[in-house]
Amino acid sequence: MERRHLGKLEVSAVGLGCMSMTPIYGPPDPESAIATIRRAPELGIDFIDTSDAYGAGANEELVGRALEGRRDQFVLATKFGNLRNPDGTPAVNGKPDYAIACCEKSLKRLKTDVIDLYFIHRVDPDVPIEDTVGALATLVKQGKVRHIGISEASVKTIRRGHKVHPFAAVQTEYSLWTRDVESDVLPTCRELGIGFVAYSPLGRGFLTGTISDPNALSEKDGRRNMPRFKGENFAHNAKLLGEFRALAATEKCTPAQLALAWVLTRRPPVVPIAGTSHVKWLEENAAAEKLRISVATLERLDALFKPGIALGERYAPAMMARVGI
Repeated sequence: MERRHLGKLEVSAVGLGCMSMTPIYGPPDPESAIATIRRAPELGIDFIDTSDAYGAGANEELVGRALEGRRDQFVLATKFGNLRNPDGTPAVNGKPDYAIACCEKSLKRLKTDVIDLYFIHRVDPDVPIEDTVGALATLVKQGKVRHIGISEASVKTIRRGHKVHPFAAVQTEYSLWTRDVESDVLPTCRELGIGFVAYSPLGRGFLTGTISDPNALSEKDGRRNMPRFKGENFAHNAKLLGEFRALAATEKCTPAQLALAWVLTRRPPVVPIAGTSHVKWLEENAAAEKLRISVATLERLDALFKPGIALGERYAPAMMARVGI
């Protein structure tokens, strides 16, 4: 598989997002998830991404089990600072001492001595970004973290933090139906030499073309609370899929592969982390890297999924308030 750079960190062109390996879209099978992680290097995928927010640490513990005895086969990313209050409302913590403490806990859960890429999961508006990044710089000096990154941050915050210690990567949602970063974040990454990691490159499953009725999703599926999957918004968005499926058929690939192949053509080079806990979907995603989509199809995709075409915010209001800070 092609290799790409996140700053000075080299990773596989396609990564594996681990969020769905703990309940978010329904209850996954832990053993299937572990098998999926262990299959990844055989397909050329070594970049895997988790967070202490996923399952309140349970996701990191699962990843730690999967990596035991195999740590040298992976480039490991995790995150901190994205919290939930006891009542379920979102919260954030970017205090330096909290960052240091979180890293220690993540190292134990992941059963490793070092994290290859440590992200600020959400920006804390009450803590100067310079202070948070300074704590991460300390972790780098201590050898507990190799590179640092930031997720869902504004250009202003990225620039300020990058001056304290270089970011290897910015991680933000990016796909055919979520193209917000193209106007400012991607150009800034190009200018500063920062890599870009695209999470939810399959639109949380929407771009696989397999979700025909959101009401049929599990009662515990988090997408039920996302505006794009509700009512008239979803009905509008689903109209995009007819031609999208036809374009995939023309390119002799699945809709999911077409969505990933499109992301892989973006500049500066983007590393999509498609999430799955099933080996068969991982194999399908990995194969997308070999596709060479025609110029005509790429141009049609850009027109069909022009920025802002999707109806509905990507998160509920309380969550949306914590992105782009």
